[in-house]
Amino acid sequence: MPRPLGELEDAVMSRVWKWNRPVTVREVLEDLQKERSIAYTTVMTVLDNLHQKGWVRREAEGRAYRYEAVSTRAAYAAALMNDAWSQSDNPAAALVAFFGMMSEEQRRALNDAVRIVQGPETPEPTEASESAEAPEPTTEPEQPEQAEPAEGPPENPASARGPGGR
Repeated sequence: MPRPLGELEDAVMSRVWKWNRPVTVREVLEDLQKERSIAYTTVMTVLDNLHQKGWVRREAEGRAYRYEAVSTRAAYAAALMNDAWSQSDNPAAALVAFFGMMSEEQRRALNDAVRIVQGPETPEPTEASESAEAPEPTTEPEQPEQAEPAEGPPENPASARGPGGR
């Protein structure tokens, strides 16, 4: 489980995730300097630490590196939520409390996410779909009963693989 990012690590990773491309220390520095006074070497150290922790990969470009996120911010958030949930002594109660904190918009996002994870579902049964799913009762015998010989020993199920039994 990933350790939560520190404030400066999060500020740096936010830019890497937002830009979604390889970035240089200088690019991150210039953007961070719009909000705070920070040194080039500080940003370089933070990006090096993030590389060592596995949050970014880097590729040499001349005398510098370009850094790129290894995973998404969504994956990071999910890992943090999973870790917090798994540490609870009552996971169901933790989920209920968490859902209770959600806004209506977050609940809709949760419902959408559950639908995505569950994959394509069959629509809720309706009268039309119920009749399409269940075959109509017939008075004719089913096909396997018609194929069974009227006389002689019953067919060996192991040899019933198609015409000719093979």
